[in-house]
Amino acid sequence: MSYALDLRLDDLVAADADSQQAEQAFWPQDLTVLSEHHSGSDRAHSYVVAYDRSITWGVPGQPQIAAIKVARDLDQATFTLDMAYHATVPFAQNWLVERGCPPEPITVLDGDVMRPADDLTMRVEQQIRDSGARYEVLGSWTSGFAPCEAWTLTRDSNSEQAPVRLFLQEGDFDTHSYTVREGAFADEGRARRWLDERSGPLPEPPEYRGEAIAHRARAALIRSVGASALPQSGLDARQAPSIARGQRPGFGRSL
Repeated sequence: MSYALDLRLDDLVAADADSQQAEQAFWPQDLTVLSEHHSGSDRAHSYVVAYDRSITWGVPGQPQIAAIKVARDLDQATFTLDMAYHATVPFAQNWLVERGCPPEPITVLDGDVMRPADDLTMRVEQQIRDSGARYEVLGSWTSGFAPCEAWTLTRDSNSEQAPVRLFLQEGDFDTHSYTVREGAFADEGRARRWLDERSGPLPEPPEYRGEAIAHRARAALIRSVGASALPQSGLDARQAPSIARGQRPGFGRSL
């Protein structure tokens, strides 16, 4: 993990007022680089995901993950700087991908950071990274202490049923890992009441129930006819037992 963020802006001037304002509000010494990618001739474009340590001294609950995009025009000696803050890394990565960053290099995190605890966490994070403009962010919260969690409340433009989606990340210091779960609600008010009360489990999205039914049917079919009688299934005999235990296959590690 790098503690030295150098955006290579020496001898360059801001190309517009927004970039100038962003540079003035920007303190590189407070940022811990989690992932970065540089592209173009003379590495003119930079994309960075970073943890802003200074946020912990500000208003409680503020997002601490910065997504930064820099474009340099070396011929004109100018630059543009755009940045946004997010509660979790996948939303920051999504923001950068939407602005031209290749998805593969920005998903690799450096250093001794917490790692996903299970396949479902990796699947949900990949879903966020690949979502484009699907999720409208309604609010977020970050806590680095007990409980160690961060959540992002969104409106899902792809879902007619339970369109308000909550992405809840919970960290475990003992295992140095974290989980991410997606919850579904009919409206924002119900989602915020759940966050305030935590009176029951996080409601699963309706599509999860469809997947579970399909997996159970698949497992029953494997048990009844045998995996060898299922051509073109994309599954081999080694995967069949895990499906029978209710696990979801095919959600490979993305980080």
